[in-house]
Amino acid sequence: MEDIAQRRRDIDKKLEKEMHNMTLLKDSLKKSSTNTNNMLSILTSFENRLKHLESTIVPVYNETENLRRRQENIEKTLHTVDNVLGYYHVARDVEAYIKEGPNAAGLNAYLSYMEKLLKAMEYFETNDKSGKQMDEISRLFEDGNDALQHEFRSLLTRHGTPVPPIVIMDLLGMDEELPPVGTDTDLALQHLPEKIILELSAISGWLVANGGNNTEFHRSYVNSRSSILSKSIQGLKEHLRSASGNSTSLSFGVQSSPNVSGKVKPMNNTPIRKSRKKLSFLSKKATTALMSPFEPGHRRQGSSSESIKEEFTDIETELYITELSALLRLMQSEAHLMNGIIQEKNHRMVFDNIVQPSLDTVVNEGELLANSARRNIGRHEFTTVLSIFPIVKHLRTIKPEFDLILEGCQAPTRAKLASLLSTLDSTGAKALEEFTDSIRIDPDKASNMPRDGTVHELANHTIIFLEQLKEYGETAGAMLLMHGEQASPAANITPDTCKLKVADYMTRVLSALGLNLSNKAETYGDPALKPIFMLNNFNYILKSIKRSGLLKLLLMWNDKVEGFYLEQIQVQKRFYSQSWSKVLHYLLEVDKPISIQRAQDPAAKLKDKDRQNIKDKFTGFNKELDEIYKIQKGYAIPDPELRHALKEENKQYICPRYKMFLDKYTNLNFTKNPEKYMKYTVDDVANLIDKYFDASA
Repeated sequence: MEDIAQRRRDIDKKLEKEMHNMTLLKDSLKKSSTNTNNMLSILTSFENRLKHLESTIVPVYNETENLRRRQENIEKTLHTVDNVLGYYHVARDVEAYIKEGPNAAGLNAYLSYMEKLLKAMEYFETNDKSGKQMDEISRLFEDGNDALQHEFRSLLTRHGTPVPPIVIMDLLGMDEELPPVGTDTDLALQHLPEKIILELSAISGWLVANGGNNTEFHRSYVNSRSSILSKSIQGLKEHLRSASGNSTSLSFGVQSSPNVSGKVKPMNNTPIRKSRKKLSFLSKKATTALMSPFEPGHRRQGSSSESIKEEFTDIETELYITELSALLRLMQSEAHLMNGIIQEKNHRMVFDNIVQPSLDTVVNEGELLANSARRNIGRHEFTTVLSIFPIVKHLRTIKPEFDLILEGCQAPTRAKLASLLSTLDSTGAKALEEFTDSIRIDPDKASNMPRDGTVHELANHTIIFLEQLKEYGETAGAMLLMHGEQASPAANITPDTCKLKVADYMTRVLSALGLNLSNKAETYGDPALKPIFMLNNFNYILKSIKRSGLLKLLLMWNDKVEGFYLEQIQVQKRFYSQSWSKVLHYLLEVDKPISIQRAQDPAAKLKDKDRQNIKDKFTGFNKELDEIYKIQKGYAIPDPELRHALKEENKQYICPRYKMFLDKYTNLNFTKNPEKYMKYTVDDVANLIDKYFDASA
């Protein structure tokens, strides 16, 4: 019971506490409600005041905005009026400056005056198109356009000069190969001062933007730069000819084409340090193959006038190659210069017109060289025809750069060099085939035959031709593949196929040469001279193709070439040995008139008939040996190695047999005057053979 009473007391205390909290909460709620009502009253009062303020301020704001707008309209109207009045006065204000031209006021100021005229024209075009003011302003504007055109031409004329030859030579790097495609060599040339380029660019830009369809300045630019390009090329040619020391005799077979602006002043004061050095080198290179000595003992045939002609031809070729390279670099330079002056959309059209005259001139000169080569083919001057081969090689090397710089030009312009290359290729192929035919079909068999059996002139010229052709093996192979009897597609033409083709061609040439020489040898009345002639020629051909490296090329096509010539040399030696048959006739009949055993018997007695037979043998041997000596000392074997070898073989062939013959009859008493019959000792015979093939002996 006591526990229950205690629990009740606890509950009563908690209830009393909760009642007290309830009373406090009610008091707080009442205060909060009072505060809320007070706040609502304040906000309502603030809202009412804002409404009153808005109703007061908005009319004032609207009035102020209207006043501001009216002020702006007034200012715009005044500005427009001022502008309109200016349009009416602009002709009077700028007329003096327009008539004086850009030089008086300066280009920038002049362009600003032209802008004023342009704006006035636009205004009157809309508002008073047929009025007097429009006519006057249009007239001034046209005068201003004409003045800008004239200034554009004047700047180009005053500041544009041909590129000096020495600068072009330095640009080409005459002692080096041309830079590869894409190399920026254009910056090496400064055709015009930077300030002038900026002024030209400003004028052209303004004329294109505001001059309507007036592109007269394009023609001015084309005429000026085309003339400069032509003069630069012409000046380079004159400089190179002067540097070669033969300015009157060296030409490209055509008179220099006239320049756009007339004569070109000779550049007498232009330095020639590099070009003279280069041309001197070229002239030496041109005749190396013709003027250098043969393999020891071989003598080259040919007149000095032919060598001089071929030297001139080679220098002329090098001049043309230099001209091609110079044209390429100058064209690249012109394209670079044009970037800052002519708008990009007109680049190709303007560039096409600039390069046309110079490109035509260079291509025409190349075609004239091809025509000259064809005339030389008709005269069978094939060595001079080789002058087009370095041109073809060089043109084929730099043609990708030409194609790149001419990209976007008209098709006829792009096709010019391809057509020239095709012409030169076909001419070269024709020359090669005609050369083969000239060797195969040679009507002159006897009149030009060497009396001493030395190397024939035809073999000389053929080897010279092939040696020079080897330097342009790939070029010649490409010519034959593209323009031969069975033309190959361009895709099948590779360096390897070109080498194989030229090796095949050289093999055919040598085969034709061998057959021709064999036919010529038949014209000799002396049977012994035929093999000497063939031996000399075969030996010369073999040594020449070894020395020059032709053999390595020929082996690519026929691996039996060297063996063939070695075999032919041995065959001709055997044929030559038959010339000793009459001498051997007296030495080889060992049992006549008496046997060896009987001849060795000291007690043997000889009949008168036997004595006479022995005397006849010695007499016949002496006579035939003297006769063959008189004949063969006049034979020529110019190669020292071959001459020595043939003498040794003769001695090995004759001396042992003569020794046996001499030993057989030495001890026999067949004559009272042995010195008369035993005229030669074995050493005497050997010494006599050593004098063979020497007309001075």
